[in-house]
Amino acid sequence: MWYGTPLISSDNVLVTTVNSIGAVFQMIYIILFIVYAEKVKKLRMLGLLLAVFVLFAIVVAGSLQMMDHMMRWIFVGSLSGASLVSMFASPLFIINLVIRTKSVEFMPFYLSLSTFLMSSCFFLYGLFNYDPFIYVPNGMGTILGIIQLVLYFYYSNRSREDSREPLIVSYG
Repeated sequence: MWYGTPLISSDNVLVTTVNSIGAVFQMIYIILFIVYAEKVKKLRMLGLLLAVFVLFAIVVAGSLQMMDHMMRWIFVGSLSGASLVSMFASPLFIINLVIRTKSVEFMPFYLSLSTFLMSSCFFLYGLFNYDPFIYVPNGMGTILGIIQLVLYFYYSNRSREDSREPLIVSYG
């Protein structure tokens, strides 16, 4: 979201708008989770939320100290790209699980579809605006989204016996 502001990157109002709406939805989700979670999970989530806000404040303060606009753009763009790549790469663990178990029960279809659609749209937006900090990570997200969808369709059509071993064994 910080990347799209005029202080960092000009002519990216769409990025700021879309990311702000996404941030509001995420905050609503987190607040609902905190309200209804058990005390231990609630405290852990509040700690993580505090850490995210502190990190964001450090990035904002650090980037505003840079007088050279190009350096600020590269700094914030690199951090934004790295966070996007890590977000898109996180399903790789699930992809491994899908291949091992030959089942898509751990990989929701709509999450894979929305990852593909969102990253494809921002990839094209970045290409049209010649912004590598938008099109490079979203291009990677598009490829990972395609891989997820291909795996989903491949393994959802293959029936598997219920003789699968459980992932978590409970002794109790």
